Amino acid sequence: MNTLRKIIEIDEALCDGCGECASACAEGAIQIIDGKARLIKEQYCDGLGACLGECPTGALKVIEREAEEFDEEAVKEHLQTREGHAQKAAATMACGCPSAQIESFGPQPARHAHHEPATQASYASALSHWPVQIRLVPPTAPFLNGAHLLVAADCTPVAYPHFHRDFLEGKVVLVGCPKFDDTQAYIQRFADIFKTAHVKDVTVVVMEVPCCQGLPVIVKKGMELAGKSIPLEQITISRRGEVLERERLVA
Repeated sequence: MNTLRKIIEIDEALCDGCGECASACAEGAIQIIDGKARLIKEQYCDGLGACLGECPTGALKVIEREAEEFDEEAVKEHLQTREGHAQKAAATMACGCPSAQIESFGPQPARHAHHEPATQASYASALSHWPVQIRLVPPTAPFLNGAHLLVAADCTPVAYPHFHRDFLEGKVVLVGCPKFDDTQAYIQRFADIFKTAHVKDVTVVVMEVPCCQGLPVIVKKGMELAGKSIPLEQITISRRGEVLERERLVA
């Protein structure tokens, strides 16, 4: 039933898809779809505007119009269903898809071809486990326990030429895109990881573009949800593959 009430309005022209509003919406009313924030159902939005302060471009505002009434029970069911789907997908992929089978393996020693100059040495992979996608790694994966965690936006290994040598060595890596993936599912996944595994510290590597800035926010919200305070560092990479900034964040 429609009624005159306050509800969020999103200006798609201003939205850059950073996902911070979706992270801030406890009801899961906002999702990033095709690179833009969308209100997925009117009945999920309480109209209180908790997401407004998180938007860096001013794309969100609360307006008054006719809309479906806010339904708290529908929100609870929505959140439970989404979490259930995420757990089911992870369980299904872990046993059925080779890309999601849990593996731990030691990094290969660096191999130097005798015919190559030292400046052109061939570096081996520093990857120590599989899978690496955030949504594919279960919180109970053995390689997470006691890990130095590296959370990387999926463009960073392409942009930064020495990603393995400078960032990945000695760390467990989780890769994802805060713009195109489900930010609320990411927050819950990190919360479950921080509750289950004794993660020692977290390094978040992002690109300089605005849509990447949601990733450290997601990690921090996961810590808050888990009731944990873990050392957290953010590294920002330029589109030309340079380190622009290293910053210690308050978890």
